[in-house]
This record gives sequence, structure tokens and C-alpha cells, in this order.
Amino acid sequence: MSNLEILKILKEIPLFQALSEEHLSMISDGFITRKFEKDKIIFYQYEKSTELYVILRGSVKACLLDLEGKELILHIFKRGDFFGELSLLDGRPRSATLIAVEDSTVGILKREKFIKLLEKTPSIAVSMLSAIVERLRMTDEMLGAMAFLDVSKRIIKYLLKLAEKEGIKTDDGRIKIKKMTHRQLASCTGASREAVTKAFKILKFRGILKEDDEFFIVSPKIEW
Repeated sequence: MSNLEILKILKEIPLFQALSEEHLSMISDGFITRKFEKDKIIFYQYEKSTELYVILRGSVKACLLDLEGKELILHIFKRGDFFGELSLLDGRPRSATLIAVEDSTVGILKREKFIKLLEKTPSIAVSMLSAIVERLRMTDEMLGAMAFLDVSKRIIKYLLKLAEKEGIKTDDGRIKIKKMTHRQLASCTGASREAVTKAFKILKFRGILKEDDEFFIVSPKIEW
């Protein structure tokens, strides 16, 4: 990927939008680009590394893995998103494992370069803090749902949250969301695949959720 392509993507990222051309060029010049095939590990939880990552192409997931290889997905990052900011800021080991969801290209910025950038442009710290706070709120909501909601409600809550960003409204007021596998939904909601499959039968019977070839179709007006 050329420097001009990287620069163009950086200009679209909220974290960097307040920066001058000079500072954007400094970041793009300092980027190391790497490609990761689908399902490849970008870094592991507890790994000692402190770089900032920006997704230039593709998507990756942040997750927690147990000893049996089961995963709990915390967040899915797409083109223009950044991750790795916690270790970047405090220098401590990684708090989650990052895995490529599809073939992806990421830009990697060394901690030393980013700290220098913060010193020259403190406003970038405000954008980063806003993103961190949003992710913390999402994590809190997910943990609350896992503690207090049954699997059916967790699934709908997750899908409606996803719909806020990438849902498509239908003529009858429902929302279409790109399909996920039951295994992926289980990882995102802290449930087993079997529990998700059972919950789908209930949701379909009640008319809350439908499926077509490529989409889930969800009713935003739900009465439990």
C-alpha cells in the first residue's frame, strides 16, 4: 500500500482528522504496514507490545480466549478503526487477543512516534479518550446483558446495537443486518452455540427475528 493511500485513509479516521498535513505525513511516514490472512493472530492477550494499529483494509476482532479455545468477542474493528491504544498509552501488556476476521492490512505506529505526536498535538488525546470511553461503555453493556438477560434478549440487544451502525431499514419498519453464524453470535454474547440455536427458534416463533439468504431481519419494537 502506497504512502498516498495510507494518507487518504488517515484523513477519514476521526482520531486524526484534526491534524495538519504535516502531522498526517509524519504518521504515514512512520507506519509499518502488515498483512494478516483470515484467522491469523495479530497479537495475544498479555503480550508485551505497545504499538498502535490502524485498519487499512479488512476487519479484526478483539476477544478473550479460555484454555479450551472458546472465545468471547469484545469488539469487531473495521477499516479506519484503531486498536492497541491501552498498551500504547500505559506500556503494559495487551488486554485482549486480536484476530483477523478476514484478510486484512493494518498500519502499525510505534509508541515513541505516537508519544511525540501527542506532545505536538494534545488535541489528539481527546479524540482517543472519546473512543476509549465508548468502548468501555459497550463492554459495560455487554457484561450487564450477560449477567441479567437470557440468551434471546442478549442476541436481540446485540443485533440492535449492531443495527445502529450498519443496519438497513425495510419498508415495514424492520431492520436488516448482515448475517452472522450462530458460533459468531455465541462468541459475541457470551453464550454457547447450542443456546443461540435454541434462542433463534424462540425469536423466530415470536416473530421478533427472521432470516433470508444474506440478512437477519429484526423487529425494533419488541414486547417480551
